[in-house]
Amino acid sequence: MRNSAYYLAVDIGASSGRHILGAIEHGKLTAKEIYRFENNAQMKGGHLCWDAEALQMHVLEGLKACGKLGVHPASVGIDTWGVDFALLDKDGGLVGDIVAYRDSRTEGMDTLLEKTMAFTELYRKTGIAKQPFNTLYQLMAAIKENPEYRDTVDDFLLIPEYLSYMLTGIKAHEETNLSTGALLNAGSRTWCADAIRAAGLPGKWFKTPIVKAGTVLGNLQPEHVKKLGFNTTVVLPATHDTGSAFMAVPARDESAVFLSSGTWSLLGTELHKPQTDADSRTMGFTNEMGYGGTTRYLKNIMGMWMLQRIRKEVAGEISFDEIASLAAESKYNCFVDATDSRFFAPENMTDEVRGALKEQGAPAPADNKDLYRTVFLSLAMCYRDSILQIEKLTGKEFTSVNIVGGGSQNIILNRITAEVTGLPVYAGPTEGTALGNLIAQMITGGELRDLPTARRLIADSFLIKEYS
Repeated sequence: MRNSAYYLAVDIGASSGRHILGAIEHGKLTAKEIYRFENNAQMKGGHLCWDAEALQMHVLEGLKACGKLGVHPASVGIDTWGVDFALLDKDGGLVGDIVAYRDSRTEGMDTLLEKTMAFTELYRKTGIAKQPFNTLYQLMAAIKENPEYRDTVDDFLLIPEYLSYMLTGIKAHEETNLSTGALLNAGSRTWCADAIRAAGLPGKWFKTPIVKAGTVLGNLQPEHVKKLGFNTTVVLPATHDTGSAFMAVPARDESAVFLSSGTWSLLGTELHKPQTDADSRTMGFTNEMGYGGTTRYLKNIMGMWMLQRIRKEVAGEISFDEIASLAAESKYNCFVDATDSRFFAPENMTDEVRGALKEQGAPAPADNKDLYRTVFLSLAMCYRDSILQIEKLTGKEFTSVNIVGGGSQNIILNRITAEVTGLPVYAGPTEGTALGNLIAQMITGGELRDLPTARRLIADSFLIKEYS
């Protein structure tokens, strides 16, 4: 296989971002981090907000890092977390701040919407589980707080779409990300007009075209070309990080459970069509659109967010590897429901976990070792229960768990997951989201034939550890 051109994946999470330069060299997919930055939401004007200017600056700084290496990537693609958005005026300028999904402004929006549209109907049409951060609820909250937005706002773009627009001057919605917020009809993959109307949102906000993952958006604007010294093509990959992560799972067949493990744990499977029945709704499963017309049928589990918060509260500078080692020393065997919304944004995660255990009648964790093991065991038990639910709902029988993302490096969690699920766990690659971003660009660029080919390349190129 000939060596390919270079491609750049800009992968931005809720705590950090990274630019990963990828290519196919000597028959292997390579991925090299060339730029990294911190990304944290901060309180501003009474709301938890993202720094839009900083995000734009870091995207460009990562492109500059390519130039310093003498590399001019054939294309660049941006993926981020889902549901959050930028509001734009008729000239494309930012209106207000970009409010983060953990902000409390959406409290009560679900109840308000149900006055005009029952959640049973909303789920039947969109297939998206009820979460307070769904884009539909966020848009409702924005216009409730700022009624003038009906006149001043002309459009909106989700975060990766907005950053891509800043590079190219071209607007487009990418369906795998847009689908996460209960705005699209799960079957037709078009705007869910009934939900938009019931939410009382202005129709003019929904005119930007919806495109598929892998669509070429355009080239850099001249001002960026002048500063960088080169031009490149901007491609919309699966711009939702979970959509990209699922692409990179090197599963052997359809009997594998997919788990994207990071701040959130997104566990599920790929389906050929959405499943929006009553049982899926009551069990909290969501139907997000995947690459190539697939459906990501999955459940949101709190993930490493719980451990991140506890680390800040009780552990200070201790590393996550050290936390895992301490958890391995514990014999504590109680757990909490890691899908419970009480763990979404508590004032103190440590107190919330201890409180949940106390309410269950469980003995209090004796020390931090017990507390860390509680989180790991809680996640693994949620994985087990969710797998059993998916098998019951879809008729599939799973034979393995395939984990990608930063959480795939957690040896203790992987071992506990294999133990409680009774399934072999295949962990890796770590940079699953960035790899999914890269292969989407490579397929668009003609370097790879299709997704199965790309997944085989990933399996052959990166170490996958097995736990059983």
